[in-house]
Amino acid sequence: MRKFVKLASVACAAAMMVSATTMAAEEEFLIGSIGPLTGDVASYGISVKQGAEIAVAEINEAGGVTIGDTTYKFAMDSQDDQGSEDIAVQAYNTVMDDGANVIMGAVTSAPCIAITSYTYADGILQITPSGSAEDCIANDNAFRICFSDPEQGVAMADYLFDTVGISKVAVIYDTASDYSTGIKDAFEAEFADKGGEVVTSEAFQTNDEDFNTQLTSIQSTDAEAIYVPAYYQDAGHITKQAAEKGMDLPFFGSDGWDGVQNQVADPALVEGCIYTSPFCAAADDPKTAAFVEAYEAAYGSTPDQFAADGYDCVYTYKAAMEQAQSIESADLIAAMTEITVEGLTGTMTFDASGAPIKDVLIVTIKDGVPQYI
Repeated sequence: MRKFVKLASVACAAAMMVSATTMAAEEEFLIGSIGPLTGDVASYGISVKQGAEIAVAEINEAGGVTIGDTTYKFAMDSQDDQGSEDIAVQAYNTVMDDGANVIMGAVTSAPCIAITSYTYADGILQITPSGSAEDCIANDNAFRICFSDPEQGVAMADYLFDTVGISKVAVIYDTASDYSTGIKDAFEAEFADKGGEVVTSEAFQTNDEDFNTQLTSIQSTDAEAIYVPAYYQDAGHITKQAAEKGMDLPFFGSDGWDGVQNQVADPALVEGCIYTSPFCAAADDPKTAAFVEAYEAAYGSTPDQFAADGYDCVYTYKAAMEQAQSIESADLIAAMTEITVEGLTGTMTFDASGAPIKDVLIVTIKDGVPQYI
């Protein structure tokens, strides 16, 4: 009897060991996500978060990421920075206290820049989905999914001059925004180099809502178009007030315009507007179609480029983990320049500066729907 009890005890202990081993073989990989979930630019942060959640669900459903004997399932810790630099730092401290393995964010440029010194000091991989200012990736541990401010400024200058045939343009930009001024400077330099003329460059301050002074100034020029490298709320005010003044100049914008047709009272105000963007939900390739279907089923709305950036960001972490065969920060950072990501926003590799190598695309709003030109 004692022998039977002993054998049963050994078997039970062995079973417990197997069970414990099985449980230990699956671990959590935590993405610390930082972006505006409330406030004036909440649309961007919510889109990034939701796009990332679609990717997390897909990866986990497919079995996660296996490294050696361990399988990692993704989880997200999403913190609201309200578009504020100070709150972004608080959000960063929160996700780090929660045990984040990597940082996704911040979503907009100024908060992203605000946390870069902290992520660098901690040596953690930071990928911003949509922070496009150059300083967002100033440090060796920082990368981005979106193209840069200078890249899209140059691309739009080339498109206006070479494709549309516009040689005189007015610019309205946010002098208090790194994002807006970075695009504006690159655009103006490229446009001038090509032989174009910026007939006036009108400044405003973040949160301004009255643009009549800037538009009146433009009316006194021979501008053939207006370029507004700014966010969708600014674009909404500017296009509305331009229409009220009877102005019929075509508008061109930056990727901050994405989703503007959903933010204006009358979508006709932005019909025909053209802006730079890495993603268009109306594209008919299978990968985009599947993402749009999943996103609409989950959230009841059509994804914008920020959702696609968030989705691609999560798959970039997956690629880095698989390349590094590690979840250690130093190994993930080193792997970033060795991977290729077939993303919704294009096929990407990353250079040593942290920038993605991919094309800048041009989108227009037709019948209220953004689509590639």
